[in-house]
Amino acid sequence: MTPQQASAKAAEICRLAPVVPVLVIDDLAFARPLAEALVAGGLPALEVTLRTPVALDVIRAMAEVPGGVVGAGTLLTPADVKAAKAAGAVFGVAPGATDRLLDACEEYDLPLLAGAATSSEVMALLERGYTVQKFFPAEANGGAPALKAIGAPLPQVSFCPTGGISLANARDYLSLSNVLCVGGSWVAPKGLMERGDWAGITALAAEAAALPR
Repeated sequence: MTPQQASAKAAEICRLAPVVPVLVIDDLAFARPLAEALVAGGLPALEVTLRTPVALDVIRAMAEVPGGVVGAGTLLTPADVKAAKAAGAVFGVAPGATDRLLDACEEYDLPLLAGAATSSEVMALLERGYTVQKFFPAEANGGAPALKAIGAPLPQVSFCPTGGISLANARDYLSLSNVLCVGGSWVAPKGLMERGDWAGITALAAEAAALPR
């Protein structure tokens, strides 16, 4: 997969909904009902972060949910890419970008939202052919005003900003011409998962899915 093909696929996934849930899941039992709840609420693209021992099994379980488009987050190494692809991930997300990570995603045909925080990082990815990127950590790097400023000289790059984004500030990002969607964890609170309140999560997802962009 070329970077151009990867970016086209990443853009397609980002356009599915205004919000991509960023999921840190410790209990495999939550996987299927959580994915079903989020998809029912209108958020089909799901990022499962590789930060817990069960993450790959969670991806496998969620990949079986009708309507779900499951990706792997926190990809750091080529081994992560290979394992995520084998588990059923159809896209990847990384906090940054290295040549080895990009090479692996291209080798394994895994569309990647590679992270960038500065104009130079954005330009380096663009030079390689990546026109869809992750702006991370969004709030710590100046938030929506910073991303708007980056977009002025680099209008050919679109972003999925992630990091510190909530229902309260998501609209600030989604109103920008260079933003396709945002990533956020607020739609799947740990408390609701532990209580099995899947209807509550569906309601949060529906609220997020209705955000204008």
